[in-house]
Amino acid sequence: MNETRTLAEFVARMRYEDLPRAVVDQACRIVIDTVGCAISAWTEDPEKSRVALEIAKLYGADLGASVIGAAGVKSQPAFAALANGILANAADNDDTHKRALLHTGSVVVPPALALAESRQLPGRDLIVSLVAGYEVAVRVGMAVMPTHYRFWHSTATNGTFGAAATAAKALKLDVDGVQRALGLAGTQAAGLNTFFESGDMTKSIHPGKAACNGVLSAQLAQLGATSPPFILEHPKGYLNAYSTDPKPQALVNGLGTTWEILQNGFKYFPTILASHSPIQATLAIVRKHSIDPTQIARITNETYNTVKTHFSNKDVATVMAARVSVPYCIAISAIDRKLTQAQFSLARINDPMVREVLANTEVAADAELNKLYPDKFPARVTISLKNGVSFQETVLFPKGDPQDPLSAAELEAKFRENVAAMLSPARAGKLLDAIYALPDARNVDDLTSLLHA
Repeated sequence: MNETRTLAEFVARMRYEDLPRAVVDQACRIVIDTVGCAISAWTEDPEKSRVALEIAKLYGADLGASVIGAAGVKSQPAFAALANGILANAADNDDTHKRALLHTGSVVVPPALALAESRQLPGRDLIVSLVAGYEVAVRVGMAVMPTHYRFWHSTATNGTFGAAATAAKALKLDVDGVQRALGLAGTQAAGLNTFFESGDMTKSIHPGKAACNGVLSAQLAQLGATSPPFILEHPKGYLNAYSTDPKPQALVNGLGTTWEILQNGFKYFPTILASHSPIQATLAIVRKHSIDPTQIARITNETYNTVKTHFSNKDVATVMAARVSVPYCIAISAIDRKLTQAQFSLARINDPMVREVLANTEVAADAELNKLYPDKFPARVTISLKNGVSFQETVLFPKGDPQDPLSAAELEAKFRENVAAMLSPARAGKLLDAIYALPDARNVDDLTSLLHA
C-alpha cells in the first residue's frame, strides 16, 4: 500500500464541511494554547525570544507574516514560522500528543498562521490546514515510535511532515503536490535528542525548524520540485530509517474517521510531559502530610523506561535542563509545594536545599508500569523521611491528558496567565474572541493585530 499517497489524498481533499464540530473546536483550542505559550516566551525565556526575533528579521518581508509578540515585525512565511515555532516551545508549556510524543501545536500553528496571514486566507482555511497537518504529524509519529525516540526528537522529525501537510493545504496543492511536499519534508526531517542533558536552545529550535521546513517543502512542491513519491514506506524511506520497529498501518488507520486531534493533551505544568504524573504524585504527598523538606531523606519515582533513559539528568545547569529533568521537577515540587514558572528561575535551580533534595531523588524503571505506557503515563512516587517514615502516591494520567482534560475555563486561565505580562486583560480577551471566531472570519487580521503588546 502506498501510505504516502493515501495521506496526500487525505490532505488535498479535506474540506471544512467534512470536519466534526468537536474537531473545529479543538483546533481553536490548539491555536489558543500555542499562541499563549509563544507570548509567554518573551517573559520566560527572553534570550531565546531574542534569537527567534533576530533570525526572523534576517528574512523580513513587508507583506509577510507576523512574529508573535513583536509589534511591526514581519518575515517571509517560512521564517515567521521558524520564529513562532521557537517561541511556542520556549517554555516547554506547549501541547502534546502522547502516542506520538509530539508537541504538535508548535509545528502546525506557526505555518498555518503564517500562510493564512500572508495570503489573506479565511479563518476556515487556517483551521483546515491545521487539522490536516495535525493528523499527518501524529500518524507519522505513531508509525515510528517508540524506538524512534532513542535518538530523534519527535517534534523535530515527525513534526516536519505535519508542518508540510499544513502548508500544502494552505497553498491549496493538489494530491500530487501534497505528495511531493511530504517527500521533501521527509528528506529534511532532523533533530537529535542530545539537548536532554545540555538543556540548550535546540530543544525549541527544533519545532521552529520543522515549521520552517514544512513551509519550504510546500513552496518547493508548488514550484514543481520533485521528491521520492514513497518517502514513508520505501525500503530506504523514513519509517525504516528512523525506527527499528516501524508500524506503517498507523499512518492510515482510522484516517478521516478517527480524529487524533481529539487526543491532544494540554499541559498543566510548564515542564516536559514525563514529569507531570510524578509532580502530581509528589504534590499530593507533601500537601497531604505537610512534609518538611529538610526532613526528606530520599525520593524515588518508579515509572516507565523512557523516563529513566531520557529525562533523568540531575546535572541541571540551565532553565531548559531543569524543565526536562524529572528529578528536578520532583525535588522542587517537594520543597515549594507547587510547580509554576517561578520554580524555573536560576535562583531556585541553584538553591542549596533544592540541590540537596535533587541529589537524593532517583528515577527507577518499573517493568509493570512500563507495560502501561503510552496509554498511561504512570508514576509511583515514594518520599522517605529521615525518621524512617515513607509515603507513596501513584498517578496514571496527568492533569491535561485526554483522560483528565483541562476544562475550557482551565485552558483559558492558562492562556491568560501566559499572556498577562504582555497583554492587558481586555486585549487578552479580544485575542481569545478572535481565535474563537476563526470559523467565520474573512481573514486572520483581527487575530494577528492582537498578537503583541
